[in-house]
Amino acid sequence: MLPQTKKNLKYAFTPKSVAVIGASREPGKVGHVILQNYIDGGYSGRLYPVNKNADSVMGLKCYKSVLDIKKSVDLAVIALPAPVVPGVLEECGKAGVKSAVVVSGGFAEVGNADLQEEIVKIAKKYNIAMIGPNCLGVVDPRSRVDTLFLPTYKLSKPKIGGVSFVAQSGAVGSVVLDLIAKEGFGISKFISYGNAAYVDEVDILEYLMHDNETKVIVMYIEGVNRGKDFIEIAKKITKVKPVVIIKGGMTAEGGVAAHSHTAAIAGSSEAYDAVFRQFGFSQAKDLSELLHFAKIFDSEPLPKGNRIAIITNGGGMGVLTTDEVYINGFVLSDFSNDTKSKLRAVMPQIVNIRNPLDLAGDADEERYGKALDLVTKDPNVDMVIVIILFQTPGADSSVAEKVISYKEVSDKPMIVISVGTDYTQMHKTMMESAGLPVYDSPAAATRSLAELLKYAKYLSRKN
Repeated sequence: MLPQTKKNLKYAFTPKSVAVIGASREPGKVGHVILQNYIDGGYSGRLYPVNKNADSVMGLKCYKSVLDIKKSVDLAVIALPAPVVPGVLEECGKAGVKSAVVVSGGFAEVGNADLQEEIVKIAKKYNIAMIGPNCLGVVDPRSRVDTLFLPTYKLSKPKIGGVSFVAQSGAVGSVVLDLIAKEGFGISKFISYGNAAYVDEVDILEYLMHDNETKVIVMYIEGVNRGKDFIEIAKKITKVKPVVIIKGGMTAEGGVAAHSHTAAIAGSSEAYDAVFRQFGFSQAKDLSELLHFAKIFDSEPLPKGNRIAIITNGGGMGVLTTDEVYINGFVLSDFSNDTKSKLRAVMPQIVNIRNPLDLAGDADEERYGKALDLVTKDPNVDMVIVIILFQTPGADSSVAEKVISYKEVSDKPMIVISVGTDYTQMHKTMMESAGLPVYDSPAAATRSLAELLKYAKYLSRKN
């Protein structure tokens, strides 16, 4: 990309004015949904529907062409059939539009490479930061930008947060966006870039590397256009912030599917693996892991060692978690003598003072509080796993509140394992809304902690 175009990419996320080209009065049409989402989302900038066959759309004055607006336009969202996109993009260039999202499909992904190259030439000619084609575009909850053509009643939108999610696939992107909202952590930006004809993953990573609102980058990619440039940005970015990535098209058959989907060149799975390992990327093997890793990087400080303390109200779950602790390369902390003596003084005789610390099935808010107070301060403890089985008599909202209160003051990674249905899920939502990551299995919890420790070790080697 040209330097000026890179600068113009910011207008896709924080535009003061947006033209929806292809805005429609017909519910269900892509251009209708996009405009509706801007209105419903509370976008406060200037909004210009563009449709040559309408005088107004949703109560807003409609323009025949972007050239008729006569005011500056920071972002154009183009939702029109592929053959007319070059002409419309040319008009955007002449009107001084700084960025564009082309949601339209029908380009290189279906064999129309020449048509795609035509719009790339136009974008270069006018320094338009063009995302797409064949994409969902962007969501920025802070600026209320939302170019998605997915109805809001079908898709939950996450709250404002520190995770930026980048997806080559709009379908995968929309699913993960929906799941992030369910998991309770927030996003800084969502970017679906489709065919990556002009703005590609390298440009997006470079932008997010310098974005102060982005704490963690999460990516789904099917291939890269500029391998050498991707390696160069990979060398830099993980020194600044963590990157969690999942690669589609790792098999030969998957690579064929990726090319027909977004015109991506999938490349060698071994080559991608090598790059991810060398430069400290956290590679998820499925979408569940992608979410698990994202939320732990978003909420937890980096650990200083591999010693884990387990506090539980169920002995069997403590045993299962111990197995996973060692499978994932951790060790159980040996509590200091001071901690042991203080625990013995405040715990009932039925509690064995050892790690895992089994508080017994009648453990309540007071018992959890005493355990957390001593264990989190123990110098032999680097990380804390708190197991709460809400099916037991003493486990209720007060226990969740107590764990949250210690999470807020502890400088060590602290996560929760809690397994169950409605009552448990209610408390999971409560804790995660307070920034405390909750996992539904020992394997998911310890695997996520392992990625956190791996990144901490990577940074210590590089610094």
